[in-house]
Amino acid sequence: MQKLSGLKVLDLTRMLPGPLCTLMMADYGAEVVKLEEPEIGDSTRYFGPKVDEDSSFFWQLNRNKKSLALNLRSPNGKKIFRELVEEFDVIVEGFRPGVMERLELGYDVISQINPRIIYASISGYGQDGPYWQKAGHDLNYTAITGVLDLNRESNNEPLQMYPLQIADVSAALFGLSSIMMALVSRNNTGEGEYVDVCMTDSLIPWLTYSAAYCFSGGGIPRVNNAELTGKFACYNIYRTRDDNYMTLGALEPVFWKRFCHFAGRDDWVNKQYDPDSQLQLKEEVANYFRQKSREEWVEIIKDEDFCCEPVLELGEVENHPQLNYRNFLIDVQKDNGVKSRQVGFPINFSNDSGELRFPPPRLGEHTIEVLNGLGYDQEEIEKFIDKGVIAKT
Repeated sequence: MQKLSGLKVLDLTRMLPGPLCTLMMADYGAEVVKLEEPEIGDSTRYFGPKVDEDSSFFWQLNRNKKSLALNLRSPNGKKIFRELVEEFDVIVEGFRPGVMERLELGYDVISQINPRIIYASISGYGQDGPYWQKAGHDLNYTAITGVLDLNRESNNEPLQMYPLQIADVSAALFGLSSIMMALVSRNNTGEGEYVDVCMTDSLIPWLTYSAAYCFSGGGIPRVNNAELTGKFACYNIYRTRDDNYMTLGALEPVFWKRFCHFAGRDDWVNKQYDPDSQLQLKEEVANYFRQKSREEWVEIIKDEDFCCEPVLELGEVENHPQLNYRNFLIDVQKDNGVKSRQVGFPINFSNDSGELRFPPPRLGEHTIEVLNGLGYDQEEIEKFIDKGVIAKT
């Protein structure tokens, strides 16, 4: 039995943060029912490279989930939702603050129906404050928190956006952890609660070292001017002979000493954190790495222990022995034989791990199953279809 077997989750989210949060629950055994708008569905179905009739993004985020196509604007749709709530443990929604309240399905209403419900709202700027109604995306959240500005060398350098969705993924993970905390609390008190997950706030832990450095008088730790951003030769990125790269992470003196001895340059050892030596030291270490190709370095250091690894392109990671052993990538296949390669399960327990139980659903694929579970018969379901309350599947 998986860790979250028996947990029932209603997923009203789209795009990345919410669906990733609920994916983690689904992968580890929770029953996740994804509510989608009839005929339209989650916009992620249409965004990005196609795999079969849906996008690869949708495939990645919605395996192990069921799809219920339900119109929450209709009176009958609201009625069905309220009936569902009685049977579920968790609701996760990602609308702009106030939307669920206008639908008369906010926490104040739902908690009266099911006092044990954990109701999580994921939004860009949170449920209060002067920005609570502003629209935003990952780029905006990293901008106002100072995270984006760290990705350059000085005020005069051009600024590049990160090629990762930092705030989105961070909100998904903190959404998951906060929901789990609320469930533990519910086990102790018997009462549910409301969880305000803010994408902007989720960036706070990313700034742990950077803020400590900045607000203690160390300045802004941008690229190449702090211990963990490339200021020192012992913690840096180096080009190889074939124009690939190796990373050296020998922060601790023991690792730096091993590296220097391996390189035949014991004269480097005492210069590790000497600020006056760094310019020349970085150039000498760079010249050392330029002597061989990336693959040659991988081979000759494979039995060494001084924190040195190659920079791989994303398409190369499936061949890395450690990542391959840990199932970093998995293949998801539908009944028609169509496959999608995806990142796998990031958490392993002593007695179980994540599990692929079924592929991502068609829009509304499980609508009738869910309604039957609530006691609706075929005649009632047909009436709901005629009125546009649910989608015909």
